[in-house]
Amino acid sequence: MKTKGFVNELKGKSADELQKDLVSAKKELFNLRFQNATNQLDNTARINEVRKNIARIQTIITQKQRTAE
Repeated sequence: MKTKGFVNELKGKSADELQKDLVSAKKELFNLRFQNATNQLDNTARINEVRKNIARIQTIITQKQRTAE
């Protein structure tokens, strides 16, 4: 149920807001990978969660671009 709410929230956002979310998610992923490399990361499952969220955001962006054409 959590992911459906996240996806519905993404669908309600504009293209600019989605781009900002994508940039922030990529920065978070970079920071998580850096923490993992230095053995400071406690919850390693968060990396996979952020990767999947990035894919979800990119999917919504693509869908919006195709409907705009």
